[in-house]
Amino acid sequence: MAQSVPSTHPPLAERLRPKTLGEVIGQQHLLGEGMPLRIAFESGQPHSCILWGPPGTGKTTIARLMADAFDAQFITISAVLGGVKDIREAVEQAQIAQGTALEAASGADGRRTIVFVDEVHRFNKSQQDAFLPHVESGLFTFVGATTENPSFEVNSALLSRAAVYVLQPLTESDLERIVAKAQAIDAVPPVEKKALDRLVAYADGDARRLLNTLETLAVAATNEKRKEISDEWLLKVLGERMRRYDKGGEQFYDTISALHKSVRGSDPDASLYWFMRMLDGGADPRYMARRLIRMAAEDVGLADPRALRMALDASETYERLGTPEGELALAQCVVYLAMAPKSNAVYNAFNEAKAFIKQDGTRPVPLHLRNAPTQLMKKLDYGKDYRYAHDEEGGFAAGENYFPEGMAPPQFYRPVDRGLEIKIGQKLAELRERNAATKNLGKDGA
Repeated sequence: MAQSVPSTHPPLAERLRPKTLGEVIGQQHLLGEGMPLRIAFESGQPHSCILWGPPGTGKTTIARLMADAFDAQFITISAVLGGVKDIREAVEQAQIAQGTALEAASGADGRRTIVFVDEVHRFNKSQQDAFLPHVESGLFTFVGATTENPSFEVNSALLSRAAVYVLQPLTESDLERIVAKAQAIDAVPPVEKKALDRLVAYADGDARRLLNTLETLAVAATNEKRKEISDEWLLKVLGERMRRYDKGGEQFYDTISALHKSVRGSDPDASLYWFMRMLDGGADPRYMARRLIRMAAEDVGLADPRALRMALDASETYERLGTPEGELALAQCVVYLAMAPKSNAVYNAFNEAKAFIKQDGTRPVPLHLRNAPTQLMKKLDYGKDYRYAHDEEGGFAAGENYFPEGMAPPQFYRPVDRGLEIKIGQKLAELRERNAATKNLGKDGA
């Protein structure tokens, strides 16, 4: 790529940063008319809060707009670089803004202060506790930003004094609007549709990533005197970074397919290989966690019911630890799923039952299975002759029918001879034999 020319402009992200709530793109579930944060802005009274969401979703922007809305002094602390010294300095600045005791005595209100702590989950307990007395006294309004679940990462004492607002990744249309805004101020040349789709997929809901990428492209386009950003040129400029991260494209879905099939095929090494390919290519670990949960239910099923719990635990562990620590739990789950006995019996039964219900009529519930909470329903024979299974031999009402009358009992669920389903199949066969014996007895008695 050609040598970039130093720019006299501030960063693109700063030039496009919204100045009013109306300019904010995304987060309308919080900022739209009648929504929680919009109401807070319009109340005239700031309150402490935690803004929880992925990178590039507007946490810092919202905090700055809050300070503007309340004409408050805005103090930023980075929990990655800062410490108690920074907190102490923020307290002193807030006290100065609030006014001296003499000014307070004369009736001067002083100025409000908002202390914004970026990556607040990086502060330890004692650092977080340092905010408590000042939040309680009203010296300043505390606003924390975090990409991690505050239930795990923020002290309960601080959390109880702050509202939690959950920010969502920006949608594709949100990101396209940001590109349009950048073009409106001539920050970037026109972008070909295919290149735009690739840029939006690469940003993956992160406005900051999108703006940084656009800025890189704008400099390169200026140096090469290009009037349009084509997909071919985009790949040339950003190289392997864009090729590998083809989210939403064929390569992305081919790779996740390879992972799923490797797990299903009980190959732990191949499963780990494709799993790491996904992470290395920029796939969201949360997306990977969701796919592992799906694999546990679809391909392992009741052959090893622990697999689903393992997948859920791995997902929760990632939420708690984040990247890179939490990725190990996901990798452990990948290996466990690959080595677990496999059964798609429940998956097949689910699909067969779904298809059956879709084409079948709405059959009435038999009277003996109906609920009878009132005397009238009992007089109408609701629940009459129902056999309470717990009172029957072995806790099983042999010969009882639980399907609508006149419906031949289907057999959706067919256990495989692997893992726990071996025992499930044996149990099911035994129960069916008891049902058949009861029916034969009824015929003989007749």
